[in-house]
Amino acid sequence: MTKIFIVEDDQDLNAAYRMILEKEKYDVKTAFNGDEALQKVKSFEPDLILLDLLMPVKSGVEFLQEYDVVNKHKNVKVLIFTNLEHASEIHEAFRLGADQCVIKAWTAPQGLVKIVSDVLGSDGRGARTATDEKSVHAAM
Repeated sequence: MTKIFIVEDDQDLNAAYRMILEKEKYDVKTAFNGDEALQKVKSFEPDLILLDLLMPVKSGVEFLQEYDVVNKHKNVKVLIFTNLEHASEIHEAFRLGADQCVIKAWTAPQGLVKIVSDVLGSDGRGARTATDEKSVHAAM
């Protein structure tokens, strides 16, 4: 079963994303800030991290700096889910290993499953390929 880790400080969005993804039979765990996420990810190795950037205690960028997708967790896909648009934090997240960025305000909740499926790829586990492109987009 594909494992998804949601790191989102908004409790309503966190619960909604979890419900949507569990309905699609994903194994889902959640955290509400980057510090909590770093603790939980020690016992839950996800295939995909759905990561907000602006959070209390520890931001999404700070989480990525410590989690180290580029060197230690290369098989983990990271989907940034934020309301920042052309922010330096998004560019920093890509530099730290994020695969895609989705603007929450532009994305209908129903589009989440398609986005997750696209990021994970046809094998359902998100193996990176040489043709993967990093992008910012929305799903309606």
